[in-house]
Amino acid sequence: MALSQSALSELLDAFRTGDGVDMIRESVRTVLQELLEFEAAGVIGAQRYERSEDRVTERNGTRPKLLATKAGDVELRIPKLRKGSFFPSILEPRRRIDQALYAVVMEAYVHGVSTRSVDDLVVALGADSGISKSEVSRICEQLDESVGAFRTRPLAHTAFPYVYLDATYLHVRNKPGKGGQVVSMAVVVATGIAADGSREVLGLDVGDSEDETFWRSFLLSLKQRGLTGVRLVISDQHSGLVAALKRAFQGSAHQRCRVHFARNLLAHVPKSHADMVAAVFRTIFAQPNTEAVNAAWDEVRDQLAASFPKIAGVMDEAKAEVLAFTGFPKAHWRKIWSTNPLERLNKEIKRRSRVVGIFPNAAAVIRLVGAVLIDTHDEWIAGDRRYLSEESMTILTETMDTGDRAAIEGGK
Repeated sequence: MALSQSALSELLDAFRTGDGVDMIRESVRTVLQELLEFEAAGVIGAQRYERSEDRVTERNGTRPKLLATKAGDVELRIPKLRKGSFFPSILEPRRRIDQALYAVVMEAYVHGVSTRSVDDLVVALGADSGISKSEVSRICEQLDESVGAFRTRPLAHTAFPYVYLDATYLHVRNKPGKGGQVVSMAVVVATGIAADGSREVLGLDVGDSEDETFWRSFLLSLKQRGLTGVRLVISDQHSGLVAALKRAFQGSAHQRCRVHFARNLLAHVPKSHADMVAAVFRTIFAQPNTEAVNAAWDEVRDQLAASFPKIAGVMDEAKAEVLAFTGFPKAHWRKIWSTNPLERLNKEIKRRSRVVGIFPNAAAVIRLVGAVLIDTHDEWIAGDRRYLSEESMTILTETMDTGDRAAIEGGK
């Protein structure tokens, strides 16, 4: 792409007047936009507005993408397709995660709180000399800006009938320097299924998963950013979370993760009987309709209680929340009766965090996990398959009734 004589003169004048940086940034944006438009045309089989027998789909608007470059941040417009998905290869979707991982490792190293594995990694990267605290701070600030914007972005663009909440645990120093103790902190993640069946990452925070104040603050922050239309919250039975839900999501239904409940149930039986009890419990969720599921629950409860009396009270208390999914469309059951949809996300967080071992502070956790979540969110948005079909989501809207399905009641 050659510059015309007038464009070249304009660029030279910009340098003379001190506006060269802005001109370069705009030039970079123009070139990148042209490249991704060219790539999109190849996927579509035709240029914009072109009639062609090779066309396989059509454009369906664009979505913004902020890209960090040597010339500064530039905003690109990525074409959306009516059929299929498109993500330009030039954007390197994993680059942000690598930057975040590098920043966390370097931060631990320059502050003298790294582990042996981190020290070895620093040497392997060739950064064991010449890296300064100010340079690390600059890298961290750049990442914090993008992760912070993602964590505080508005959520009012659509309703999210289903919201998933889960926590995974990482090792973090609770104070700066070598004097800080290493503690286990919860990384809580919220994801949602939108009204059209697509998925989005909604939020992230770090704190104590059993603390009601922490959970309440996190949930209310989601609502303040515009989260609405929540019909079902899927989560484990963290004590602080359950109490916070009564404040933040009154009237919504609560689905207690069936997988986590099964583990709790097995704690009340001898290990020698665990496989049998687990197999019997799973039969409840193989039933074809709501009535059959409820009948199977009662039958399994009586069968197990005959040999293990403590199970009766446990199952009686949990029934409404573990079976809350039955008040929703049958087509959604497998996707909403547990927090398993978050397992892949948690595994990716653990995989990336394993390299660090011990995080130097909570901000470093948010930096790395935030980068992982942003890229996952982008993949979900760009995907050509919805997590739940639009047809089934329409049924949810038309037939929704959570009146007697573990509705969350207000608390003090």
